Amino acid sequence: MPLDFEALSSWEFEDIRQTLTEKDTILYALGLGFGEDPTDERELAFVYEDGLKAVPSMAVTLGYPGFWLRNPKTGVNWQKVLHGEQWLDIYKPLPVKGNIIGRTRIDFISDKGEGKGAVIYQSREIIDADSGEKLARVAMSAFCRGDGGFGGENSPGPDPAGLPNRAPDHVCDLETLLRQALIYRLSGDYNPLHADPDVAQSVGFDRPILHGLATYGLAARALLKSLLDYDAARLVGLDVRFSAPVYPGETVRFEIWEEAGEARFRASVPERGVVVLNNGAARFA
Repeated sequence: MPLDFEALSSWEFEDIRQTLTEKDTILYALGLGFGEDPTDERELAFVYEDGLKAVPSMAVTLGYPGFWLRNPKTGVNWQKVLHGEQWLDIYKPLPVKGNIIGRTRIDFISDKGEGKGAVIYQSREIIDADSGEKLARVAMSAFCRGDGGFGGENSPGPDPAGLPNRAPDHVCDLETLLRQALIYRLSGDYNPLHADPDVAQSVGFDRPILHGLATYGLAARALLKSLLDYDAARLVGLDVRFSAPVYPGETVRFEIWEEAGEARFRASVPERGVVVLNNGAARFA
């Protein structure tokens, strides 16, 4: 069954209503390794209810519609879907608790051609259900490797952020735990690829990989640590291109370049010599 362009283009998402609790906010931060040093008061603020702050990248988990491309009606070969890019704009600091609405839509679908795959671009508004205020906009691309050539337009996506041709201003190494994916998945992404060794091996990985959005959250942690003195309210935008997976237990190295009111960055795993996040861009208030 080929990708159903008409069905996907007009796919109707129900609003996702979520009750966010302080426990959810703390669990998300723990899934990114915050609190590694429990005596560091700056990181403790993200994992302790007294004066709790939300990690800005938590927006990507709010109002999440689930892995909807696994629905057979899409016609998508879901086993070959990769997370391509992630974009985030934050309009006001995220609450640590409250009632949230996630409103998802398909923006467009690009046909790269037979044997070259297709890219689905989708976005989600994160809304405070009590006030009606928009908190953030989350957008992503899904690269469907097995679904090109359905006769659609080859529409280009947003241009990736360029990286400066000079040495980085900051280098930040963050260690991940062997059980990191098992913690992070409790924030809502239960894809067995990140927990079940048999599933991981069936799609070509030696063992379960870390969620791409967990690596993305590590970028937020690295930026807060390196540039913002953990002032969460200052991080208002975060965009990346995913280029390779991280295995739990690996160290992720962030190279960061300071720009006027923003930063550019990439992330790699030194022991494998592979870039895992590329063309990163962060915007600051």
